[in-house]
Amino acid sequence: MKEKAIEYFKNGYSCSESVIKAASEEGLCPKEFLSIATSFSGGMSSGCLCGTVAAAQLINGYHFGRENVNGNEIQARENAKKIVDEFKDRNKLTCCRVLSGGLEGIAKKERCSKYVADICEIIEEMIKVKA
Repeated sequence: MKEKAIEYFKNGYSCSESVIKAASEEGLCPKEFLSIATSFSGGMSSGCLCGTVAAAQLINGYHFGRENVNGNEIQARENAKKIVDEFKDRNKLTCCRVLSGGLEGIAKKERCSKYVADICEIIEEMIKVKA
């Protein structure tokens, strides 16, 4: 999944869109989530929460959220914390503005590709534990 996501990211999709597009192709979420993920781009266009983390939370909620066949709101919330904690363990924080270092264009894509890869690994592991 992470290779696909990085490829999408380097070829025009935002970080959040790339994660969702790759996840949907792996059957981890509906393809319709792609349009939702657009609003997560660039820290929700405010530089706040990294779009990859927001995308992972969307996938988490899809799998573990309330009213899902396999849903368990406690599990969804525990997973939400695990996503953030693991991302922070790898990258120290979740702030898009700081993570991207004020870079633009290709330089930003190069730096942020790591965050796309990290979140794919985190969410894939979480979903595998469920299976």
